[in-house]
Amino acid sequence: MAKPLLDISAARVFFDGIFTSPRVAHPEGVAVHRDGSVWCGTETGDLLRLAADGSSVERMGGTDGFLLGIAFDSTGNCFACDLKHAAIFRWDAVTARMERFASAGIRVPNYPVVDEARGWLYVSDSVGEDKRSGIFRFDLKTGEGGLWCREAMSFANGMAMAPDGNGLYVVESDAPCISCVPILADGTAGRRRVVIEGVHNVPDGVAFAPDGSLFISCYEPSRIYRWREDRGLEVLIEDQAATILAHPTNIAFKGDKLYTANLGRWHITEIDLSLL
Repeated sequence: MAKPLLDISAARVFFDGIFTSPRVAHPEGVAVHRDGSVWCGTETGDLLRLAADGSSVERMGGTDGFLLGIAFDSTGNCFACDLKHAAIFRWDAVTARMERFASAGIRVPNYPVVDEARGWLYVSDSVGEDKRSGIFRFDLKTGEGGLWCREAMSFANGMAMAPDGNGLYVVESDAPCISCVPILADGTAGRRRVVIEGVHNVPDGVAFAPDGSLFISCYEPSRIYRWREDRGLEVLIEDQAATILAHPTNIAFKGDKLYTANLGRWHITEIDLSLL
């Protein structure tokens, strides 16, 4: 394997929540709010807000479940997938209440993508054992919806909207690969195609950088890849000790910083991409 583009020294613990109250208990989802704060979800169902400078943590709401992926809309509402309840919850930016939003038919809601241009919320369904996982779609206003992409996937996991807004890039953790499902003009799902292969060993999350590069986080090993069409797949950074990067799952950008949730520990990691 080629040397990573960044040394592990480019990463630091942004917020250590092992002994805080609330505790940052094995975070899976992470997203950046428009005010610069970094939000995450925990294995105890808490939706947490970390101050933009990493100085404090605040519990915004909870489900008493296990939160997986989270995502904001443009008004600051936060959609959160819950493993225990097999449902998507929404934290309302106006009322500050967190309530069940959608659940029709989905079994393992993993990661949400907000599509305000079309009025939909896409959610991956991570059912691995029968290879029937796929993508659900729910109305952003009512929460009504159902299965959208019916093609079988190998554990559909993290997702990201294509830079042009016309497709979803989906992690297939058991393949392992990244596939793309086009969003056709009539809103239906186009034929899935594999766009990146060899993402070893267990890819989990994806996010597009402003320059169009795709970053891919791996649960195992504790590694992040960068993919560009002109350079292919490169290892961005890796932590062989799994301490600063501790089984990273979802990732999110804020300027030239990349934030990762670490399912293996109790902290959020910040990676300085200006060192590239």
